[in-house]
Amino acid sequence: MDDQTKLELEAAAFRRLQAHLAERTDVQNIDMMNLAGFCRNCLSRWYQEAANARGIEMSKEEGREAFYGMPYAEWREKYQTEANDAQKAAFEVSHKEHG
Repeated sequence: MDDQTKLELEAAAFRRLQAHLAERTDVQNIDMMNLAGFCRNCLSRWYQEAANARGIEMSKEEGREAFYGMPYAEWREKYQTEANDAQKAAFEVSHKEHG
């Protein structure tokens, strides 16, 4: 496979992941962090970092808006729920492993 085709396939997979997560607003970021060690915010940060590495100025909020498809505050208001005690406890355990 040539490099351009590989790049296009990787971009298509990323777009599909982004669309899938946009459809699955029932899946909370804390659950993703607890199970997979990353969440939508991580993906938006990686997007921002990639832009910055290429000389494209992008703030944290701009990266989040690019990934979420709306301002992050709006997404949180519409879809984010308060983490329960079990989610918080699981996050503390998983966070210590990555710290």
